[in-house]
Amino acid sequence: MAGQENHYILPRPEFDKPVKLLIVVSPYYKDIADNMIAGAVAEIEAVGGTYELVEVPGALEIPTAIGISDRASNFDGFVALGCVIRGETTHYDTVCNDSSRAIQLLGLQGLCIGNGILTVENRKQAEVRADPADQNKGGGAAAAALHLIALARKWGAQTKGVGFKPASDSYRLA
Repeated sequence: MAGQENHYILPRPEFDKPVKLLIVVSPYYKDIADNMIAGAVAEIEAVGGTYELVEVPGALEIPTAIGISDRASNFDGFVALGCVIRGETTHYDTVCNDSSRAIQLLGLQGLCIGNGILTVENRKQAEVRADPADQNKGGGAAAAALHLIALARKWGAQTKGVGFKPASDSYRLA
């Protein structure tokens, strides 16, 4: 079983300036969402961070809310939380694939997002993964966002050019 496997977990990143995250959650399965939120909040607070929480109707709306927030606010990163349980139709595949793809595209644009949208076969799998005392996927999603924020801050502070991008003070206008 996956719950019995050992895997490496990175140490928590440390921050010299406060971090502020937005947790975007779909509470479609409220008890599962609440457990994931608890795990995410504990992880954010463990590094001295702050957060805001917004709810959206379903997993498909999570990336849209993150995109809107990125354009209209000042969060360092985002935690996407939700749960999709396989049903009898192909709707499950659409929701899983499209929400994940949209979050990945936002990440490739530079947003620091921890994806904690569970995609499971049944409720029992979701309960184990959401439980902060078990697999704690909410905490894991928050940890992923925090690690990406740490990388963004590390690389954002560089003063030399990166790749083909010259250092900001070397731009010259004619």
